[in-house]
Amino acid sequence: MSLRARIAAPADAAAPNRDDSLVATYRAKLLEEIDLAEMSSLTASDRRVRLERVLNHIISREGPVLSSSERAHLVRRVVDEALGLGVLEPLLADASITEIMVNGPESIFVERAGRVEQLPLRFASEDQLMQTIERIVSTVNRRVDESNPMVDARLPTGERVNVIIPPLALTGATLTIRRFPRAYTLPELIGLGSLDEHMLMLMAAFVRARFNIIVSGGTGSGKTTLLNALSGLLPAHERIITIEDSAELQLQQDHVIRLESRPPNVEGKGQITIRDLVRNSLRMRPDRIIVGEVRGGETLDMLQAMSTGHDGSLATVHANTAEDALTRLQTLGSMSEVQVPFEALRDQINSAVDVVVQLARHADGSRKVAEIVLLVSHGRQQFRIAPVTRFVPRPVGPDRVVHGYFEHLPLPRPVAERLYVAGEPVPPAYGVAEAIDVLNTREAIG
Repeated sequence: MSLRARIAAPADAAAPNRDDSLVATYRAKLLEEIDLAEMSSLTASDRRVRLERVLNHIISREGPVLSSSERAHLVRRVVDEALGLGVLEPLLADASITEIMVNGPESIFVERAGRVEQLPLRFASEDQLMQTIERIVSTVNRRVDESNPMVDARLPTGERVNVIIPPLALTGATLTIRRFPRAYTLPELIGLGSLDEHMLMLMAAFVRARFNIIVSGGTGSGKTTLLNALSGLLPAHERIITIEDSAELQLQQDHVIRLESRPPNVEGKGQITIRDLVRNSLRMRPDRIIVGEVRGGETLDMLQAMSTGHDGSLATVHANTAEDALTRLQTLGSMSEVQVPFEALRDQINSAVDVVVQLARHADGSRKVAEIVLLVSHGRQQFRIAPVTRFVPRPVGPDRVVHGYFEHLPLPRPVAERLYVAGEPVPPAYGVAEAIDVLNTREAIG
C-alpha cells in the first residue's frame, strides 16, 4: 500500500464518537500538507517525527482548542493510523501485554500477567480493522480475503499474528497477536516461583550431561520461556542450531545458527517446513539441535537425530501431562510419510528421550514446572516414567493465588551413574534410589 493510500484510507463516516471524527478530519488535512516524495526518503522514525510536527502545526493553526493531553492523544492516533496499526500501537508498546485479541472492531482484549481483560478501545469500523489486517499481512507478502480467510504472519518486530475473517469468523474479522516473551534466566524464573534452586541444579546437570529434554505443556504455559532459559546452560563452544516456526529463542552463545520455516506464497509455492529444516540441520554438523515445537512428521526426524549422535538436544511439544507428551510424540511420529509401526516409534522414543519437563499454567496466571520425569523404559516396552520433582499445590485461598511446594524424589541409580560419568554431581535434594521405586513409577498407554 502506498504512503498516500495509507494516510488517506477513509475512516467510517458514521463513527459514533468525536475522537474518530477528528482523526478522520486531520488525517485528510495531513495528506494535503505533506510532501510525499520527501516522506518516502525518510526513515520510519524520522517519518513519524515529521508527521507529528506537521500535524501539531495544523492543529495550532486551525483548532480545535485542546488541552495538552488531548492534543497529544489526537496526534498519536492520527500518526498511528497513518503509519502504524492504529489503536493497536499503544498496546504493542506496552511491555506488560503478552497477547492482544481483537474480536471484531468493537471488542479488544489483552492478556497481562496471565489474566485476560477487556479494554475500552475500538476500531472506528470493520473497514478500518480490515485495513489494519491488510497492512500486517502485506508486510510478509500474504493476502487475506474470502478465498483465503486464514493467515499466519509475523510483524517486523517479531510478534506472531493470526487472522481469520468472515465468512469463517461469524463475529467479524478476528486478529490475535502473540508477543514474544522476554528472555528470562533460570534464576529469574526461581524468583517468579516457576521452579526452585534444587530443580535448577538438576536441569543444569541434565543439560551439561547431554540428556535429551522434551519441554511439554499447554498453550501459554511458558514452554518457550523455559526452553530459552535452559539454552543459557549450553556450553559456549558448541555449535547450536535452532529450528522454529517463528524465531523466538534468544540464545546468547556465539556459535548459533537460527533457522525459521517459511509458509507458502500467494501461489501456494515455496513452503519450507520444520521437517525440511530438521533434515537439513543434520548436514550442518550440529552439536545440539533445538526445535521450538514438534507438531508433525518432523518428530520422527528429531527422534532419530536424538538417538543417533545428537545427544543433548531440546524440543517442545503441546501436551497436558508428561505421559500425554510421550504418547503425543508417538502419534506425531506416525504423521510422517514413512509408515513406521507404533511399536517401532515407541522404541525410538524410549531410545531418544531422557527427560520430560511438564509445565502448567494456573488459574492466577502463574506458570510453574508441574513435574520433571525421567523416561526409564527400554526397547518396545510401554512408556514407564519415574517422577523426580512434583509441584504440590495447596488449597486456593481468598486471594485466589496459587501456593504450594516442590517435592523432590530420589534419582534412579542408572541416571545418577550417567551424571557421575559426565562429571555432574547429583543435587543433594534428589539423592539416589537403589532401584526405581514402584510407587513413584507410572506407566503411560503405549
